[in-house]
Amino acid sequence: MTYEFLQHYWCFVVSLLGAILVFLLFVQGANSVARSLGYTEEGRRLVYNSTGRKWEFTFTTLVTFGGAFFASFPLFYSTSFGGAYWLWMIILFTFVLQAVSYEFQNKIGNFLGPKTFQFFLTLNGILGPLLLGGAVATFFEGSNFIVEKNNLIDATAITPIISRWANASHGLDALLNPWVLVFGFAVVFLARVLGILYVMNNVNDEDIRSRGSVRLIGAAVPFLVLFVGYLVHLLLKEGFAVDDFGRIYMEPYKYLNNFIEMWYLLVVLLIGVVLVLYGIGKTIFSKGYIGGIWPAGIGTVLTVLALLLCSAWNNTAYYPSTADLQSSLTIQNSCSSEFTLTTMFWVSLLVPFVLAYIIYAWRAIDAKKLDKEEIKTDHAY
Repeated sequence: MTYEFLQHYWCFVVSLLGAILVFLLFVQGANSVARSLGYTEEGRRLVYNSTGRKWEFTFTTLVTFGGAFFASFPLFYSTSFGGAYWLWMIILFTFVLQAVSYEFQNKIGNFLGPKTFQFFLTLNGILGPLLLGGAVATFFEGSNFIVEKNNLIDATAITPIISRWANASHGLDALLNPWVLVFGFAVVFLARVLGILYVMNNVNDEDIRSRGSVRLIGAAVPFLVLFVGYLVHLLLKEGFAVDDFGRIYMEPYKYLNNFIEMWYLLVVLLIGVVLVLYGIGKTIFSKGYIGGIWPAGIGTVLTVLALLLCSAWNNTAYYPSTADLQSSLTIQNSCSSEFTLTTMFWVSLLVPFVLAYIIYAWRAIDAKKLDKEEIKTDHAY
């Protein structure tokens, strides 16, 4: 195993975790439309109990994604999580609100009332995907930071800080870029699409399933418009390329060139898009079909994986800086040591066993479709 192989391997692992995280945002997506899916209080409880079975998967994957980035690409972790901390703190705060809301919305003695905590679930369902999507969009659009590695060896430096944000917004300035918002809202509506598909599959209630088919159209149309618009923008824009000496420069049609030169990523992207469209289309046009979450979910993972790898492989700066072009991060200048990556490689061989357990737990939780009788039990949310 060469150092270059390990860098690309861990970029793949982190990208795969990010892609799985986007799929698991169906929890947030379903919560954001719970009031329209479940028209009655009983219907809303069905939706919240359906997503309540899976919210831990989303939160755990988010933490694992951050941990994997910290271990394999620590300079990104310190730059983004340390510099753009307002953006990440809001994301984490909404996820904490989600966890609290599930547990306390129907607890005896809840003086705030169930609707307050249901509002928090809706807030997380919108802000979570929006801000996470915006954070991913900065991989292509850039962020406002400066990296100064010489501070570590400069005796005159007041504080030996490698990277710093170039303004006081600490990440929120990314939301001023309209293309970041386009991608962020695309993720919001994708999460809603996946959430509706999941609830239709998981909840045994004809009223919710009939409403889901209608709500699915309302979520799918803006998602497709936003996603196609951003994809066209991405393929036509200048990208952040890296030359043989590690210098960053702007290359016309960089991401289009990446997909052409790495044709296998283009194949993965196209397969992913087709699967998402198939899951949506068959659910809308085939009465009684409730399995759309699986082709759409697999398609989401493949599509996001291809996009994330396109942002980093083939001599591309995956975290570009708009304040100082040469501060942009690549998988070469931001990764851990060869020893660390090698050690983690052997540990990562345990991942298939973890995934097998997750699949087993998922199947055990969903062995029986959720119905109105179950929400009357003591462990219902």
